[in-house]
Amino acid sequence: MRVRVSDVCKEFVTKHGRVQALAGVSFEVEEQEFFGIIGPNGCGKTTLLHIIAGLAPPTSGRVEFLGEQRAESRVAMVFQQHALLPWRVVERNVGLAPELRGKPEPLYRRITGFFMRLTRLKDVDALYPHQLSGGMQHKAAIARALAAYPEVLLMDEPFGNLDAMARMLLREEIQALWERERKTVLFVTHSLEEAVLLCDRIAVLSARPGSVKAVLRVGLPRPRTHESLTHPAYAETMNRLWELLREDVERAMREPPPRQARHR
Repeated sequence: MRVRVSDVCKEFVTKHGRVQALAGVSFEVEEQEFFGIIGPNGCGKTTLLHIIAGLAPPTSGRVEFLGEQRAESRVAMVFQQHALLPWRVVERNVGLAPELRGKPEPLYRRITGFFMRLTRLKDVDALYPHQLSGGMQHKAAIARALAAYPEVLLMDEPFGNLDAMARMLLREEIQALWERERKTVLFVTHSLEEAVLLCDRIAVLSARPGSVKAVLRVGLPRPRTHESLTHPAYAETMNRLWELLREDVERAMREPPPRQARHR
């Protein structure tokens, strides 16, 4: 399933006035594409993903899902914080969508078992979220999203709070999962390295109000491994991304964050 974002704008209203978070964002994501969204702090990346997920309305513009819906869900989202239900063990967290859909117990077990094996969680199925490491919590959140059988997977900095080595391992696992499942993925990140190593194309957003400065194609061959860091296309894409981002990152650092706001 393809995703088309057309001239999306978003304003919030605060007691100090209106804050424009997004200004005319447009791009199209191809079916089975791993598509990155990167930009400076406060540029509206998470807001944009929430709009695509249907969790927040745009002030103007629209989001379209194009193509036949063959899976049970149109979208599923992995949040910055894992958002696992603390009173449920891993298996019951992963199986939330099948349970809510009323799947018979044998089918529920097959679905949860498959995605826990796929994400290497089978040995911790009876543990609660607080008993897991940060990396395992994020893997459980990814397994829960996949168990919803979405056409499009939205990922909002899914391992932003992890240490460098855990991020590297989880990045490799996400790439392997994508190679196997071939979902359409929209991936928000602050990390240039993650964007280049995971994505087919990357939308670069400006400082607030966020707009698309460019969409870059990553010419790095797959599969991508740690050795890909020495490939000329890696350095070329990293340099181009930083050229596009540097001025906006400096501007975002000078500007105060928006005050508490409500949707408009």
